[in-house]
Amino acid sequence: MPKVLECTGWSRSTLYAKIKDNKFPSGQKLDPGGHTRVWFEEDIEAYQRGEWKPAEAVA
Repeated sequence: MPKVLECTGWSRSTLYAKIKDNKFPSGQKLDPGGHTRVWFEEDIEAYQRGEWKPAEAVA
């Protein structure tokens, strides 16, 4: 997460708010409890270029 915050210039609370509002990639959970999360560099770069789109909700 520190690298994501560095790349975006956001605070941790801003990052989580954007994820909650589906306005930023949520990353991938690495453990069952979901405490460790990673982001793909391609997703961050796509967001910065304005090309990232949230996944469609499955009904």
